[in-house]
Amino acid sequence: MGKPRVLVLRAPGTNCDLETAYAFELAGAESSLVHITRMISHEVTLAECSIFVIPGGFSYGDDLGAGKVMANELDQRLHDQVAEFVARGGLVLGICNGFQVLVRAGLLPVPFGGQRSSLLVNRSGRFECRWIHLRIAPGNPCVFTPGVVALDLAVAHGEGRLYVPESSESDLTPVLYYARPDGREPEYPADPNGSFKHIAGLCDESGRIFGLMPHPERFVRLSQHPRWSTRAERDGPGDGLAFFVNAVNYARSL
Repeated sequence: MGKPRVLVLRAPGTNCDLETAYAFELAGAESSLVHITRMISHEVTLAECSIFVIPGGFSYGDDLGAGKVMANELDQRLHDQVAEFVARGGLVLGICNGFQVLVRAGLLPVPFGGQRSSLLVNRSGRFECRWIHLRIAPGNPCVFTPGVVALDLAVAHGEGRLYVPESSESDLTPVLYYARPDGREPEYPADPNGSFKHIAGLCDESGRIFGLMPHPERFVRLSQHPRWSTRAERDGPGDGLAFFVNAVNYARSL
């Protein structure tokens, strides 16, 4: 079987597209960087892709709020393409700004169910950029996380605080939680934004649509970790690579 094909969406202001494409290629996929205007014009479509990715950055400058403009594009101009892709079993990944887009476009927590939650300004009122510890929600259905229990990743965002109204709490399928290695409550800065129940990532009920604030594409090699020089291991995969490998392995079965 050939390599699964991944479409990494680009727009003015995205800046993590190259790293994300590289991570998928490292995991065994074939990645294409596609500007959103090419999808809107149908010059490029999702027809031959297995994985659709909205990477991190500041799409459209976050001028109307983080991810808002691109979310409108997905909802108003790419809705049919994305709906057909999801209906045939494709995987969708949104990282940081991409997570903001998925939430505001109504693809998470319930696909095409309208916006039921939001990602607000961090409680600190600051742009938070640091390495954090995470744990996986036990028993979650996300196809990106089998075999992962806990990991370190980097965050870099100003609007990452998940807000969930009481009426939507039952819609959530948590995948990732901000955590501390010692198991204590992850108060700030371990939880960098004050997210609802310390949630760092969500998936839909099927487990095929996944959004997260941390950046797995920034830790696909051990040498990318700030404490790499003090570790016994000198080479090998970083914690984030498992997400991409799991996605590619799943896509091979489609």
